[in-house]
Amino acid sequence: MKNILVVESSPMGERSVSRRLTKEVLDGLRRLHPGSAVIVRDLAARPLPHLGAEQIAAYYTPDEKRDESLRAAVRLSDEAVDELLAADLVVIGAPMWNFGLPSALKAWIDHVVRSGRTFTLGADGAKGLAAGKKAYVVTASGGVFSSGPYKDYDFQAPYLRAVLGFIGVTDVTFLRAEGLNDPRTKDTAYAKARGEVDALFAAPAGVKK
Repeated sequence: MKNILVVESSPMGERSVSRRLTKEVLDGLRRLHPGSAVIVRDLAARPLPHLGAEQIAAYYTPDEKRDESLRAAVRLSDEAVDELLAADLVVIGAPMWNFGLPSALKAWIDHVVRSGRTFTLGADGAKGLAAGKKAYVVTASGGVFSSGPYKDYDFQAPYLRAVLGFIGVTDVTFLRAEGLNDPRTKDTAYAKARGEVDALFAAPAGVKK
């Protein structure tokens, strides 16, 4: 049994390719780990606020010195951090917007990358405090960015790998649905990504799904 955290960021509902693929990943994880507890943080339905002065002040104020306003300012961040730290497996749905992340997903990152909670800084540099987790990042993009002429425009996957690694989550698998708006690949893009998911969670020989 595992604790699974699913982070959705697309506002497109049932039309969202990233949401369809995160569901496939979640179904695969449930087959591998029956009885797992699942928490879904839907950033489209319940967006976290972008950081303001009060949140930043609260981050850098020791807990025992926070007044009620600072405790209130950091409450949502603490909830998001607690969910992340409790998870064994993390599934992130990340549609590509303008070569990067939806702002709702970036806001979640800003709430969970916290000094003293998910990383520390010392004489030897940064140390991630969220180690030991496995992350699956599902991306969906109109063009192809993993290779070819637009590879240098991918500021999404390198950033997510770096920021997750910074907090200690270094075991990250990317599953990409690419070329969804490209007439050469749009008809096969989802099927290709779905095939990668199926292969990733295929049951070993002799084991029933």
